[in-house]
Amino acid sequence: MPTSVWRIIGWTIVSTLFAFLLNNYLVNWLNWPGLMALFEATSTQVSDQIGLAWVQAAIYLAAFIGSVAFVMKSPDRVLRDDSEQFTKIGSFIVRAAFWSVLLIGFVDATISFLRVEGFLVFLFGDEIATSLGRPQYRSPVVHMPLMVLSIVIACFVRSLGFTWLALLVVVAELLIVFSRFVFSYEQAFMGDLVRFWYAALFLFASAYTLLEEGHVRVDVMYAGFTEKKKGLINAVGSIFLGATLCIVILVLGMEGKANVINAPLLSYEVSQSGFGMYVKYMMAGFLAIFAISMLIQFAASFLSGIADYRGEPGGRKIDDVLTH
Repeated sequence: MPTSVWRIIGWTIVSTLFAFLLNNYLVNWLNWPGLMALFEATSTQVSDQIGLAWVQAAIYLAAFIGSVAFVMKSPDRVLRDDSEQFTKIGSFIVRAAFWSVLLIGFVDATISFLRVEGFLVFLFGDEIATSLGRPQYRSPVVHMPLMVLSIVIACFVRSLGFTWLALLVVVAELLIVFSRFVFSYEQAFMGDLVRFWYAALFLFASAYTLLEEGHVRVDVMYAGFTEKKKGLINAVGSIFLGATLCIVILVLGMEGKANVINAPLLSYEVSQSGFGMYVKYMMAGFLAIFAISMLIQFAASFLSGIADYRGEPGGRKIDDVLTH
């Protein structure tokens, strides 16, 4: 097939992903009717609701048309160009998520410490201290601005920082050990911080590990294949094994308000550990970030695999030390 067809498939995967996320927000946060309203329409339904459903359908259609238009307007781009572009998109998402958990981890743990030690009232007064004890206040007032700041930082700081996050996990755990056995002091937020950062490290680094081929691969046969056969296997596997897994996670986790990803995010779910951190709802979102970043990287691997199969130049050479 011509290069344009493969490129359209890749861009359609990525654009449809963002169309799905936008529709998920419209349905579960803004109470739009969803696409099913088009198939369940009755004469008693409000016409505005049907109109909104058509708008949501148009979002998916626009995603496909936009993908085709972009490919047609850039005929000189090769498969590896789009693959690298997908990797950059996924890397930006992960960078923004990394800075979010870093900043929110420090700030939320500090607030929890001040709250458990009774310093919040002294510093901010009774009203704000009480409000910071409610997740419906702390999340939009404290967490959301830090997320916006993280997106800005991600635009200018290119480093993913996984090494530093791993170090912070070790330091946070070490502080628990010292405070517990030396000073006999331990609070719930200390363990929450370790779990918060460790979950982010494990899930956010998956797409980068896929890019560097650091995931465990049972390569009894694969190691002896030619580059052409390896490219074909990578392309097929990226779509039928990798992408489908990510799609299942997103659909099952975000299909409705009661699903495993949406429910904690909508309710700002927190742990029942007293004066712990108010970030449990974000850890449900980590699973979404994992699926989103992996799906984008699988799209990149798909195009890269097709390029390898076709013998196109410019393939990445992975250090043998990084492969398993």
